[in-house]
Amino acid sequence: MIARVEFRAEQFAADGFLIVRKLLDDREISIIRESLTNDPEIRAHMFMPEDESGARTGIAVWNHPGNSSYGLLARSEPVVSVFESMLGGEVYHYHSKLTAKAACTGGAWEWHQDYDYWYGFGCPEPRMGSVMVAVDKADRDNGCLQVIRGSHEQGLLPHDAIGTQRGVDELTVRKLLADHDHIYVELDAGDAVFFHCNTVHRSDANRSPRRRWSLLSCYNAASNASPEAIVHPGYTPLLKVSGDEIRRTGVRFADGVAEDFLNRPKSVG
Repeated sequence: MIARVEFRAEQFAADGFLIVRKLLDDREISIIRESLTNDPEIRAHMFMPEDESGARTGIAVWNHPGNSSYGLLARSEPVVSVFESMLGGEVYHYHSKLTAKAACTGGAWEWHQDYDYWYGFGCPEPRMGSVMVAVDKADRDNGCLQVIRGSHEQGLLPHDAIGTQRGVDELTVRKLLADHDHIYVELDAGDAVFFHCNTVHRSDANRSPRRRWSLLSCYNAASNASPEAIVHPGYTPLLKVSGDEIRRTGVRFADGVAEDFLNRPKSVG
């Protein structure tokens, strides 16, 4: 069963992120990994944005969680309850995505805040957050997530276009790194990190002989929905499932309709 998370509001308010070890046990993450690796809808909707050096990371994005194994994870009560505590009430699924860094060649992501994208999509307040689940072991060698502790308290920061990405401007990043802790979020498969939409984060390229796949699900406060759906959906009631649903149902693929996959490269946050 997906682990019940103890959400410490004061700690999260100070740090802007929460690392949870063994959110999924070995059986559950094996089901998620098999689903993502073999689902034809994931393969059909994968695109390959470049970083500034030209290295590419695979990414597939879908707007609704559906009934796939990974959709059930996004709908699971233990995960959703964290965001209800974090964001102060009812939440809905904003979108999910797979980021797939291939061995030796997977690209980097610049320092950025997700809310820079999502504010541009019409969400009025930073009452949003994400959970990243490690599908494979993530460490410094294969380009794990990095965060700047407490950076969410700075509000929305200036961003510039950097190739196909957006990133916090260099002077601001230097000041943040001088004043705050720089954390490498090293995770074993099945571990997770929950983080605020204004937490500044990045990841390096994967130069190791191991792939690094991560599953992210993003949530918005129900009262913070964009008045018009721009790229990602407006408020859609989230139908929660129990924490044992993945183990009970086993490997399930997307049906290709309910999920509403994005079909072409976009800035998705």
